[in-house]
Amino acid sequence: MLKGLIIVESPAKVKTLQKFLGEDYVIKASVGHVKDLPEGELGVDLKKDFQPHYLPISGKGKVIRELKKASKEVKNIYLGPDPDREGEAIAWHIAEEIGDADKNIYRVLFNEITKKAVLDALRHPGKLQASKYEAQQARRILDRLVGYQVSPILWEKVRRGLSAGRVQSVAVRIVCEREREIENFVSEEYWSLTATLKGKGSPISFDARLAKWKGKKVKMANETEALAIQKTLEAVPYSVSKIAQQEKQRHPFPPFITSRLQQEAYRKLSFYAQKTMRVAQKLYEGVDLGEIGSVGLITYMRTDSVRVSAEAIQQVREWIKVRFGDSYLPDKPNIYKSRRNAQEAHEAIRPTSIDLDPDKVKAYLDKDQRALYKLIWDRSVSSQMSSAVFLQTTIEVKADDALFTATGTVPIFQGFMALYVEGEDNQENGNGEKKFPLLSEGEILELLGLTPKQHFTQPPYRFSEATLIKELEEKGIGRPSTYATILTTIKEKGYVRLEKGKFFPTELGCMVNDLLVVNFPDIFDIEFTAQMEENLDQIEEGQKDWVDTLKEFYTPFEKDLEMAKVSMRDVKREMIPTDAICERCGSKMVKRWGKRGYFLACSSYPKCRYTREIEGNGENQVETETRCEKCGNPMVIKNGKFGRFLACSNYPSCKFTRSLDMGVPCPQEGCGGAMVERRTRKGRTFYSCTNYPTCTYALWDKPIPEKCPQCGFPFLVEKQGKGGISKRCPQKECGYRSSE
Repeated sequence: MLKGLIIVESPAKVKTLQKFLGEDYVIKASVGHVKDLPEGELGVDLKKDFQPHYLPISGKGKVIRELKKASKEVKNIYLGPDPDREGEAIAWHIAEEIGDADKNIYRVLFNEITKKAVLDALRHPGKLQASKYEAQQARRILDRLVGYQVSPILWEKVRRGLSAGRVQSVAVRIVCEREREIENFVSEEYWSLTATLKGKGSPISFDARLAKWKGKKVKMANETEALAIQKTLEAVPYSVSKIAQQEKQRHPFPPFITSRLQQEAYRKLSFYAQKTMRVAQKLYEGVDLGEIGSVGLITYMRTDSVRVSAEAIQQVREWIKVRFGDSYLPDKPNIYKSRRNAQEAHEAIRPTSIDLDPDKVKAYLDKDQRALYKLIWDRSVSSQMSSAVFLQTTIEVKADDALFTATGTVPIFQGFMALYVEGEDNQENGNGEKKFPLLSEGEILELLGLTPKQHFTQPPYRFSEATLIKELEEKGIGRPSTYATILTTIKEKGYVRLEKGKFFPTELGCMVNDLLVVNFPDIFDIEFTAQMEENLDQIEEGQKDWVDTLKEFYTPFEKDLEMAKVSMRDVKREMIPTDAICERCGSKMVKRWGKRGYFLACSSYPKCRYTREIEGNGENQVETETRCEKCGNPMVIKNGKFGRFLACSNYPSCKFTRSLDMGVPCPQEGCGGAMVERRTRKGRTFYSCTNYPTCTYALWDKPIPEKCPQCGFPFLVEKQGKGGISKRCPQKECGYRSSE
């Protein structure tokens, strides 16, 4: 007799669970959410305590019918979507659709997809968590209120198709404000003076830098000051005044949480956050390991907790002892403290089994999976190893009124660094190993040379994916499940662009940011957004009511909305006077806003339709993961006369270009081509096959590389409607539709 029905999100997870449980259970996949707010309307009753109006997602009717049918054959139903707020909402909506008074409905949390963990979860099922669901629901409604009520104002004032997001717009603001810091930064000149010295009779020289002059910290503002001090110190005696040696420890890092994994995968593997999560999802859901079967290799990858189970720690410690020896194993396990409000019910991201080391499973993983799994493995295991030990030597050299210092560090014991070294965001100077000759205090030194060097203070660095995620995390913006989505969204909307791995705000991004900050000073404030995240955490913990939280938000927001409709700057209709002269009719030109940013237009329009680009306006370049076929540099998306295309970022040294591949194969049987973006002579964007004119398959809607969950068609398309963007199957007979 069947023991029950298990419902998870992913078909891949179904296969793994089926191998663990055999025919004892029926296992089905919901393929993500089954219900959502309606597309094309607000879907929230503002007069009845923000009650949401959920509807089955278009195309999910078949899935819901299959789940209902399967539920009739069993007494016990186990809801096993992912163990986070989003998963809780999916479980709740499934329960609403298939619920029956005669059924036992349980919530099971699979923090790892291993046979032991799955059986244990089924032996100790829980209940649906109302507070967790309400926290997700509050976030969904908040995002809907902002997106559906602010975006139309931007359509009216700037251009159609723009979007505002409660969290994404704050991320754009952070990028814009950093860019303005850089633009306003005034670089200051300063100089350093380095002495190259050696002991009497010693063949080894070393460098020491001027630290104090006449008893005060040295500050040389220009070359004149530096050369004056250099001249004074060329003929004076140099001697060692002090030698200090100190042992210093470098402690291991805790195992990964989501944000740290995304940062480190970017630094070491050049993975964008979205790619990191996609690869990690596969490692979590299960990989076929041949005779071993399908096994989830890592624990759940959306977490902000560094907690690790006692059993896992013990297994790692035993492995370290065998592999590295007693000296690499601390007397007691290393314990790490999670940040405040971390979800301690989850563990950190770690391997599910110490027996499945990277070398053992590499044959079953693709290149990206191998790289990410090894990164997670090394970080997790090294977190339980001994600290590294270094000998730091500081030498002070006296020369008349000057004091020079030199510092060097030499490793004594590798400790955890034998397995893992964390990457750095901004590596400018290599403070690597530095050895000194044998010296003694009071020893007279020989001066080999004095080198003055010019420097300039540097502006703040631009954000990379790693440092922007770090900034969002430190400011309390977003949560583990949202970082990758935030970064992907602001790039796709054209509010920021990537150049050589760094975020630059686009002209459009700065424009929209300025309008939102002026007209919605609270809602798009960084501290306000961080506090809202805290409120959502408190709803989940049962400390705050979700309706009260939405009321606190909406009261000032509603006033800002009404004001913005009237007072927001009307960029679309603005005509800014300039001194430029029309080359056709001699009238003054005006600055206007268009699809590709500001341009110059004749003030005599419509009599004269002459326009031209503003010099130095620049192109909206978005860096991609695609590499140039000629030189290997990243390809960037550029705007051209006939639409967007891919060009080498190393232009003009490399002039390689190609059509913008959508990552979607042409569906025509036997074609072998791919869908690319093109533009008609009248400027309308469409998508067609690379094998044109041999293949004439074409679409007006943008194809996206997602398989239709209803009919299996190889891709979906994005369609812009009044309520925003929806995903649809291009096969009319299928009819699948899903709002984002």
